[in-house]
Amino acid sequence: MSHTTMMIDPGLPTGQFTDVISSHRDHVGLVKFGWGTALVTRDLDRKIAVLREAGIGFYFGGTLFEWYLVQGRLDDYLTLVDRTGATHIEVSNGTIPLDQPGKAGWVRRMTRYRPVLAEVGYKDAERSATLSPADWAGAILEDLDAGAELVITETRESGRSGMARPDGHLRDDVLDAVLARVDADRLLFEAPTKELQVDLIRAIGVDVNLGNIAAADLVAVETLRRGLRGDTLLQMTLPRTVSFA
Repeated sequence: MSHTTMMIDPGLPTGQFTDVISSHRDHVGLVKFGWGTALVTRDLDRKIAVLREAGIGFYFGGTLFEWYLVQGRLDDYLTLVDRTGATHIEVSNGTIPLDQPGKAGWVRRMTRYRPVLAEVGYKDAERSATLSPADWAGAILEDLDAGAELVITETRESGRSGMARPDGHLRDDVLDAVLARVDADRLLFEAPTKELQVDLIRAIGVDVNLGNIAAADLVAVETLRRGLRGDTLLQMTLPRTVSFA
């Protein structure tokens, strides 16, 4: 199974962004311009040109979709998508008062324009905690049925909300309920911290789709996937001829 690593750009300087893509393009499957940073990034077009040359898809954070939606300006959002050539649209309800069926409806609408990445979970940790494991699984299935290409599991940039506990580790009950009903390759797990990256690789395998990876962590994540770091070394299948005697 192939995997996707989504890098988040929280507003990196253009030169740094260019260097990261030049050096680590082999470890990047998608780039997300985080939350609403695209609207205040002076060199957005230059960054997009770098991604286009590298053959890397990109999209804008779900918060930007919500910002346009709550103002009744979806036409302006779609104009931005068209002008920049964004390869995907993220649909979320992490902040605004939009219920799950309503969000799934927007997923269905947006599939007319681009492949959709739907997000489940809320920015507010207390609000996310009200979602039961069954709620998580049901919402993911509803978004997939509405046409989402992948469903993103929220943990925020802190890695301590949504599917993550306040201590930074996975909510095992949620993960188990979700994986019992959804193939892991249909999911993109936000994993901005080493704790979550290790938890997910150990629980699902080295080909798990990981998102919200910082530019500075791309190589470290790749070493975790390959068992080149102590945290996941024993995830790899060791040659049967190896003896530790």
